This record gives sequence, structure tokens and C-alpha cells, in this order.
Amino acid sequence: EGPVGREPGEGPEGWRASAGSGTTTAVEVLATGPLVLVEDEGRPGLAAIGVGPSGAADRTSHALANRLVGNPASAATLEVALGGLALRFRERAVVALTGAAVPATVDGMPVGMNAPVPVPTGGVLRLGIATRGLRTYVAVRGGVTPGAVLGSRSRDTLAGIGPAPLRPGDELTVGAPVAGRWAAPGVAPVRHVPGELRPGERAGAVLEILPGPRADWFLPGAWQALRALRTVSADSDRVAIRLDGQAVPRRSGELPSEGLVRGAVQVPPDGRPVVFLADRPVTGGYPVIGVLRPDDVDRAAQLRPGDRVVLRAARPS
Repeated sequence: EGPVGREPGEGPEGWRASAGSGTTTAVEVLATGPLVLVEDEGRPGLAAIGVGPSGAADRTSHALANRLVGNPASAATLEVALGGLALRFRERAVVALTGAAVPATVDGMPVGMNAPVPVPTGGVLRLGIATRGLRTYVAVRGGVTPGAVLGSRSRDTLAGIGPAPLRPGDELTVGAPVAGRWAAPGVAPVRHVPGELRPGERAGAVLEILPGPRADWFLPGAWQALRALRTVSADSDRVAIRLDGQAVPRRSGELPSEGLVRGAVQVPPDGRPVVFLADRPVTGGYPVIGVLRPDDVDRAAQLRPGDRVVLRAARPS
């Protein structure tokens, strides 16, 4: 027999693991706040045909949300900018919230971040507004399953492909949970909440940068200028964040277009660094002075306009 109170094949909170059944659950979108996108691991490997990878802007938070509800890493989550999302579940569900911390409730009862949360049939999950950080990830056991485009359910805001941003009245389907995949006791603890300062970060977020391929394009003092205290510009989005502050001295002109990678720090003629994120173009013509470490790209994705930033030369591993 299974555990008391559960039928055989049920996991924690009584959710049945009906692998291969194809069962879907309707989720009604009641409110969205500023922006809610469906995101997964993206479309890697298509740059040669002009398609960027897209995917979750903060990969660490996206992956953690999936692990907490027992989803494979490839499952799609909801990326919620600033908060304000409200969902009604037609059937019972298990969800997890990660990334930028928001106050949240299920049927008016407060629920926490970074843990599996059961939602009853007809239950309403509501997210408040994040006080720090920018993007909260909502995973649902089974994964949300809108139609895929080029093998991914991610919305690419630059190319305009993938599921459209959610609107009130939309309905989402949820896939059947995978048999035997439940949030395990061994899920890695959260060492740092995105959007919160690390110990010793008095000025703001410190992002570590590795030297890039175009050192010959920068004038003496460029790295010293790059490390000056900066502010995230309002002209920032999932494509890139622009950093105001001291100009980085560089040669005039443009390069022939060349490939861009996630976390590339490009310096346009005005000297203000641009950090490329998930929806970056596949090529660019301004010199790249360096590239952020992967974990620091996730931290950059949690910055909002007005946040302060220091770019620091990466320490040896």
C-alpha cells in the first residue's frame, strides 16, 4: 500500500504522477502585472540561421523552481517582472516561486519562496510586488505547455517569436507530472536571494567580468573606467541592460558584425557599457571588452532601473 491518505502512485501533497497520460490542467490568468512571459531553456544552436537562444533570463532561479516541483530542467516556467501575477487553478497543483522575492498568497494565506507550495482545486495564487530584484519564476508541477516554436516554449522579445506575453483571461495548460520525479530532500539550498546584496556589497551588485576578445579597441584607462560605480539605465530589458556612469575610452568606429554571447559587455561609441542577456541579437558590431561569469549574468538579469552596479575583473577560479 502507499502512504496513509494517498493512493498508490501519488506523490507529496497527493498529486498523482500520471506519466504518459498527457493529462493537462487549465490555469486561468486573472492578472499579470507589468509583464509575464513563458520561458524555458531556450533555443540554443540556431544562431547560424539568425535565431537567438532566448530562454529564462535568470537561469539559476528558473532551474531551482523546476527542481522544487519535481520538473525536468527543460520544463517551462512563468517569468514575472516585478510581480502582480494572479492565477486560478482548475485542478489541484504544486507550485514554487523563486528569483526576486515577492509576497504571495494562496486563497489569501501567505506562502513562502523557494519551496513547493500545494494549491487546491479552484485555488488562487497571487503575487505582490517585489521590493528588490526584478524577475520571479513560477513553476507548476508538470510544466506549463503552450505551443512550442523551433523546439522551445520561450518568448523571444527581440525576435517576437514564442508564446505571447500573458494577459488576463488567458488559459494555460499544464503537462502531466513525470512519474517518480518529486522535489527531493537533497535540493540545493538557496545561498543568495536574487536582488539582495551579497556580504560586503556596499555599493550595489558586483558583477565579475572576464577579459574579452577586443582589447586592442580600448584606450589606456579603459578597465579602470569600467570598474567605476554605475547605475542601471531605464533603457534596459531582456535584450540587455545599459549602465550609466563614467565613459569607457575606446577607439572610434565599428567592427564588422560578429557573434555575441550571453553576458557579453559591449561598449558603444558613447562609452556606456551594455550587458547582453537572454534575448540578445546573434551578432553585434561594437567591441566587447569582456564577458560576465554565467552566475553573474543571472544576477544582472535581476537588476532593475536605478540599481547600482560595479563591474569587477573576475578573480581566478
